[in-house]
Formats: sequence, structure tokens, C-alpha cells
Amino acid sequence: MPSTPSMPRSPLASAHVDPRLLRAFLAVAEELHFTRAAARLYVAQQALSRDVRRLERELGAELFVRTTRQVTLTADGERLVPYARQVLAAQDELLAAFRQARPLLVDLNSPGLVTGRRVLHRARELAPEQELMARYESGLAGAAGELLAGRLDVSFGRFAGLEPGVRAGLDHQLVRYEPMAVVLPEGHRLASLAEVPVEALAGETVYAGAGNPRTPEWTDLARRLFEGRGIEVAPPAPMAVGEEEFEWVMAKARTPVLAVVGFPAMPGTVLRPLVDPVPLSPVSLVWRKGLVHPGFDALRRAAVEIGSACGWLRRPVNGWIPAIDVDMLKRKK
Repeated sequence: MPSTPSMPRSPLASAHVDPRLLRAFLAVAEELHFTRAAARLYVAQQALSRDVRRLERELGAELFVRTTRQVTLTADGERLVPYARQVLAAQDELLAAFRQARPLLVDLNSPGLVTGRRVLHRARELAPEQELMARYESGLAGAAGELLAGRLDVSFGRFAGLEPGVRAGLDHQLVRYEPMAVVLPEGHRLASLAEVPVEALAGETVYAGAGNPRTPEWTDLARRLFEGRGIEVAPPAPMAVGEEEFEWVMAKARTPVLAVVGFPAMPGTVLRPLVDPVPLSPVSLVWRKGLVHPGFDALRRAAVEIGSACGWLRRPVNGWIPAIDVDMLKRKK
């Protein structure tokens, strides 16, 4: 059976070629037999023949000479073989690279805070095949720019404290209402109390990160808590980095520091929970909109699991959070 005349070149030739069609072509080119090629690809012979004819139309070239006895490659078919192999090898390499997800970069703010660390630990147990890497950006506002730029995947913090324009590119899931506390120098007038009523801080100047560009959401929370209670937010000061520096600053300034109940113990200080009311820091899991990653799914499941087991989302009767946070969390529901 003589070959048919060469097909006219399509003006759209090579604009787009489905790799599936190239895989069908290459199977036939290597087997030189449609039945064997179809079995190799686990498809019906009719479907395979249809794919080959479609590829010939898209390329505007006849690729095989078909007779009742044999199948042979045309000159165009011979020319296509190395290109098809190259394209399919690149596709296989791409798919292999993404079968193993890249590491998920999770910001925990600082090494001493427990909420994010516990969620991350549980997520690693839920998805041991995924690589979840901790980062420490020391504040959600500082991490937000990294999230939006794609250099960081997830962070923890007070979502309502971010600027509206920043929030627009992010999403969040409430993880915990974290009770707040105060770090006092040993010997402070309130250090002997097991719990410190918020009103007892009247007349004090309390450090809450003012001037730190990475934590304005925390300073804002402090101002809202202190408003009308006679408590001042300490003016901006160089941030103490490390345990020794924190101890030195506390010994020198003897200024109370606003913290959370899980704040790590520091030499020369005592940590006391705040009460009457119990101020709460709403901690959310925060991520860039559109984030897709199997490790991220595990992180969200871990947050729900631990939050439920530990009662992290139960607010005490006398709990306090800012009105702006209440409104935002209602809208989220």
C-alpha cells in the first residue's frame, strides 16, 4: 500500500503539542506496531490511532506509513523521534521534581513561644514524609512581607494587627486565644503576686515593642489594653536580642514587659499572668492566599487538633480581646 501524499503544513503547527500525543507517537515509533503500542500504554488501539492522527494534523506532517503488514516511520517521523524523547524526558523530570514537595517554611516568631512550636511538631507527626522547616521572623508584621513575596509560607500572630493592604493578600485561621502576662524584675512591687490584675499596672510604663517595625501588631494590642487604665506603653528602645541582653536590659531599666503566659523563663525576672480581665492575644495561622502544599494541610489539621484538645479557642468569661479582633473573627466565620 503506497504512502499517502505529505500533509499540508498547518499554520498552527508546533503552537502547542500535547505531551500525551508525543507519548502515543513514540510508543508506536518504538514498537512499529499499533496493537503492541496500545498495550504498552494501557489504552485502546482505536484511541491510540486517533491520537497519532491528531498529532499528524497538528504538525501538518505524515509520521507513519501504514500497510496491512507493517508500520514504518516516514522521514518526518524519523525527524520527530529525538525531539519527542527530549520533550517527554523533560516532562518526566518536571513531574519527578514536584512529586516530592519543596520544604514548607513556617515562621514561629521566636524560639521561646510555644503555640507555633507545638503545632509544627504535631504537623511533622501527621506528615512525616513532608519537610517543614522552622523560621524565626520575630513578629507577624515582619513576616507578612516575606509571606507576600513567597519567601515564607506560613506564620503565626495577630491578624487584625496588620495593615489592611497587607491583610488583603493573606488568609488566616484562628488557632488560639493566648492569655497574656507580664514579665517583672525580681523585687518589683508586683512580683510577689501569683496573678497581676491589669488595674494594678496603673502608673507603670510597660514595654510592648514600641518602635520595633517587626511587631507593631503587638504594640497596638498593648495600647488597646492599656487605654483608659493609666498604663503607659514604654517609648521605643533598642530591642534586646538573646537571653543575656534581655537580662541586662531588665536589670538596668526594671521596666515590666508585656508577654504571654508561655513566654520562656528569663534569669532575674518572674512571669505573672494578667487577670481582671484576662487579656487574650488572638493567635492565627497566617498564609499567602492561594498557598497549596501537603505540609500546609497537615499544619492546619494539627492546629485544629491541638486547639481542640487543649481548649485553645475557649474564651474565659472575663476574657478580653480588642473589638477590632472580635469583628474580624466574626467576619471570618
